[in-house]
Amino acid sequence: MTFSQNILIWYAQNKRTLPWRRTKDPYKIWLSEIMLQQTRVVQGTPYYLKFVANFPTVYDLAAASEEHVLKLWQGLGYYSRARNLHATAKMVVEEYEGNFPNTYEGLLKLKGVGDYTASAIASICFDEAQPVVDGNVYRVLARYYGVDTAINSTEGIKYFKELAREVMDAENIRDYNQGIMEFGAIQCAPKKPYCLHCPLNESCVALKENKIDKLPVKLSKIKVRNRYFNYLVPVIEAEDGHKRTVLQQRKGKGIWQNLWEFPLLESEDEISLEKVEQNLSVILTLDDSPKVVPHNEKLIVHKLSHQHLHTRFWMVSTKTDLEGSFPVSELEDYPVPVLIADFIKTFKNSYF
Repeated sequence: MTFSQNILIWYAQNKRTLPWRRTKDPYKIWLSEIMLQQTRVVQGTPYYLKFVANFPTVYDLAAASEEHVLKLWQGLGYYSRARNLHATAKMVVEEYEGNFPNTYEGLLKLKGVGDYTASAIASICFDEAQPVVDGNVYRVLARYYGVDTAINSTEGIKYFKELAREVMDAENIRDYNQGIMEFGAIQCAPKKPYCLHCPLNESCVALKENKIDKLPVKLSKIKVRNRYFNYLVPVIEAEDGHKRTVLQQRKGKGIWQNLWEFPLLESEDEISLEKVEQNLSVILTLDDSPKVVPHNEKLIVHKLSHQHLHTRFWMVSTKTDLEGSFPVSELEDYPVPVLIADFIKTFKNSYF
């Protein structure tokens, strides 16, 4: 029995019931594929269902505001995916009359759609014989064939794509592609794969040569950058007795583009209350002498892929009604990074 036949049989017996597997609608397949990049299925599924409920068609997504899209995406991370998702929806509506291209080459022209996503949509929706190569597929192929070429090297990317094409089942490409990805996610898992009951164990090179924990090979990551964020959280005593606060929108091409956050004082290292008070006027225009206290004594370390954010929230109590202030009750209406969202939960309970 061939490699692909084993994958297809395993898939038929073990596939999970997932909402996007009940359709060949390219909009919904595209939505699921973008969401599941760098996201586990168990985490991504509720977001998928939420997006489909709010935006049943590509026209609905294209017509939505970016703020609405980012708010629904909040907590999923890698927010450039959400912005690209929104831009692509507009592109499909405006340039393709609401119809996704039905070929691999055509799909590659869409913003945010690369080789993997184009291959997935083309094969699942249009039965085009294109092999998918994601993290799960890299792992299965590297282990089964004993390939020690780095999967994130130029040579490795090309080699594994060719290998994936060579071993795929072109006649059953829809199930085969979903099957090999599912096999990598469940059977040939990153840690503690189920080798004992694997249908490929008799011919798996990594198992035979005791290299399961050494494959696939990946080049070392980029050095992590440490940053120190001091969020200045205005607690404004309004004349009506209610409290107000301020958020600012992040601009530029750095992290969290277009999301909202409290006024930020970034420093080279951890700083003291005295240092915060000295720099307060640079960030906030206040008419009084506010009381400043740290919300968290210990720095919160928020880890992103290439940077660690060492964060402290400073509560700034003032009577100055800052420009752009709004009632604290509206805080949860804004799309914010998870770091800010987690703080807001405690912020509202502790100070209001």
